[in-house]
Amino acid sequence: MYIYTMNTEKIQSYRLAATNSLAVVGFIALLGLGVWGAVYSARYVPGTVGAAAVYLGSLFNPAPGANVAVVPTATSTIISFGDPVASTTPAVATTTPAKPSAPTTTTVPVLVPAPTVAPYGLADLTVYAGVVGYLTTNATDSFIASTTVPSGARPAVKFTVKNIGTNWSGTWRFSASIPTRSSYTYHSTTQASVGPGDSIDYILGFDQSVKGDQQPLVITVNDDSIVRESNSTNNSIEFKINVR
Repeated sequence: MYIYTMNTEKIQSYRLAATNSLAVVGFIALLGLGVWGAVYSARYVPGTVGAAAVYLGSLFNPAPGANVAVVPTATSTIISFGDPVASTTPAVATTTPAKPSAPTTTTVPVLVPAPTVAPYGLADLTVYAGVVGYLTTNATDSFIASTTVPSGARPAVKFTVKNIGTNWSGTWRFSASIPTRSSYTYHSTTQASVGPGDSIDYILGFDQSVKGDQQPLVITVNDDSIVRESNSTNNSIEFKINVR
């Protein structure tokens, strides 16, 4: 009877140890499976985050040249003509001086730059709406104007920034709120100073677009208010983009 009880207790002890071992192995297996699943999910989630690639091109347009005034300058030229004729009378030869011709006056137009006005007051940067379209490559000179962006193309817009104020702007920047998958906002690098009447044409394109109609793209110049302006209510423009 004692021997049987000892064997029963040993068997139960072995069973308990085996059960605990299996539980530990199962826990480790589940933990590993969970880690693997998390890694797999992270690798195959669509890339909905991350900065969009922005393509920017610009063309500087100086203000039209100053008006010119035509100032007539009179130039007089005297031409002498009529040689003396020998007389047949043996008298003292006399010479009658030839009469000079009437002076001829020629008017020559001379282009003289109009006086320029020195910069004064404040600058006034304004942005003009341009054209909506798309880029066929990552180069901005591949821009095609279109109301609808085909699938796979890069949406793009053309716009112009002009200084309609009376003084140089100094360096400045602009931002673009772009309708990408992650609602990306592009902040430009420092732009060159723009003189009164000068303008810059821009082409801005981007990738990671999403399908949809009437998606807003907003351009804002001097968004950080570095430039002192006489009017800051004309610093933004909104485009509507249709992506198929």
